[in-house]
Amino acid sequence: MGAVFSGEWPWACYAFLVGYFRRSKIESVVLAPLGLAIGVVTYYLTKGYLASLGGLDSSGAGSSGIALWGVLAFFFGAPLGLLGNLAQVPGTGGLFFRLLVPLVAFYETSMRLETESRGPSQVVLGTWTTVRFTAVAVAVALVGYTVWGWWRSRRIRSAGVGVG
Repeated sequence: MGAVFSGEWPWACYAFLVGYFRRSKIESVVLAPLGLAIGVVTYYLTKGYLASLGGLDSSGAGSSGIALWGVLAFFFGAPLGLLGNLAQVPGTGGLFFRLLVPLVAFYETSMRLETESRGPSQVVLGTWTTVRFTAVAVAVALVGYTVWGWWRSRRIRSAGVGVG
């Protein structure tokens, strides 16, 4: 879990999904950064507590980590919430927005695999590889579902035009 949450993509995914599941754009823009800020504080407090228990890595667990990532949560949370809200647009209109999180996850984990491949354990490398594979599978599924819906609606419209 530490390997997943040490990346930025799951946090971006959270803010995006908050926006996606809200009807109002204003709620999306307000609730996404608020939830991220709460998550940041919880993450760093838990990280600090666990580090005090048994010599776990406590780098960045201080108030400076909370302050930095808390500010970034508000700075990036609002746009991500809005993008999530825009992803609700059905069909091809919202497809680009729906593809943002899988693309970000794939890109970030690819960069991590490329730059840090010698340092992390096999478990971490396996986790990042799994995230990359899953991101590609989700992107393909999203595109396939959108194309299928477009093709189906086009077929229904063309069948309905001939009847008349």
